[in-house]
Amino acid sequence: MSLLDSLNETSDKAVDIGEVYYKKSQQYYKLKIFQQLAQITGMFFKALVIGILALSGLLFLAVSATIYIGILLGSMALASLLMGILLFVIGLISYFYRRKIDNLIVSKLSPKFFD
Repeated sequence: MSLLDSLNETSDKAVDIGEVYYKKSQQYYKLKIFQQLAQITGMFFKALVIGILALSGLLFLAVSATIYIGILLGSMALASLLMGILLFVIGLISYFYRRKIDNLIVSKLSPKFFD
């Protein structure tokens, strides 16, 4: 019976160790998920703030460039048309390079997400 008691005791220890491992793994993954969510949320809000400020700056630059071109050409309508065409061309260039932009974003975010 000593052998059965020893096996029983060993299997009880293995079960206890397995339960501890499971609980620790569960805690680790909860912390890992929290860390990832905190990083993603922080990056989202930073990108939002920077994007709003950059867009505002570009808007003021576009308006002031339009006014300046209008003064040079003597026609605000022509200046607005030229600025619209310029912004449209920049938009098309961005559209054609969207895959490179996506790849750049993924390559920058993947080390933070998969560390």
